[in-house]
Amino acid sequence: MSFVISDTQKFVTTIEVVPPAGNDPAALLDKLAAISDLDFDGFSVATNPVAKPRMSAMVFCHLLHQKTGKPAILHLTVRDHNLLGLQAELWGAKALGIDTLIAVTGDPSAGRQKDGATAVNDVNVYQLITLANESGLTTGAVLDFRPERNGLKNEVKRLEKKVAAGSRFIVTQPVYDEPTAKTLADACAHLPVPKLMGILPLLSFRHATFLHDKVDGIAVPDALRREMETSADPVRTGTIQAKHMLEIAKLYFSGACVMPPFERFEILKEIL
Repeated sequence: MSFVISDTQKFVTTIEVVPPAGNDPAALLDKLAAISDLDFDGFSVATNPVAKPRMSAMVFCHLLHQKTGKPAILHLTVRDHNLLGLQAELWGAKALGIDTLIAVTGDPSAGRQKDGATAVNDVNVYQLITLANESGLTTGAVLDFRPERNGLKNEVKRLEKKVAAGSRFIVTQPVYDEPTAKTLADACAHLPVPKLMGILPLLSFRHATFLHDKVDGIAVPDALRREMETSADPVRTGTIQAKHMLEIAKLYFSGACVMPPFERFEILKEIL
């Protein structure tokens, strides 16, 4: 399940997927098989986003490859496993032919403690990157540029440590305008690894407002929120805006990770 991301090859496009909540992947696999002939290079599979339980991302990567023939990048968090569990996951992924991974800290699970969920954090994300490389996987990292608190300078320092630990590519949080895209590209230009820009299509004014106000690491410009509010067809407006951001990503980045929300994969036909 080879997945090569480099500055020397063509622009790379991945599609981020959240595994199903439950033990039956059939419906989601059918949806993804239906769009597998579109112009993208592979999937990127999240693990328990917003600290809510989902099917094993590693298992879903494997099933997705079997169903579509396209490779999948596995997300792995330090939140969910102790050191023994992380090593087991890494070796298991390699045995299944999953050779590319994104190492992440994971969304905080403090709000889930009523369900008994706690964060493990035996190791930090830098140690996970090193461990993944030693296990034979190509490992990526996330740039969360913290626009809500002007945190880019500090986050670039963290990114430098991730690259020093062995990250071989970078994926950003979603970007919604060209000035931000250029700022991020310039801030990371000194790092000698490919960078993929995150693109999260908007579906409604409410969706745009929620992302801007409630989700750390995402800033939706005022003008775009107003456009979504007044649009007669906000889904189409968000789709066209995402398509525009994909063209901007081609100006400044080595690739893009498109993140269709709420399994709205049908909009990818227009975006791609």
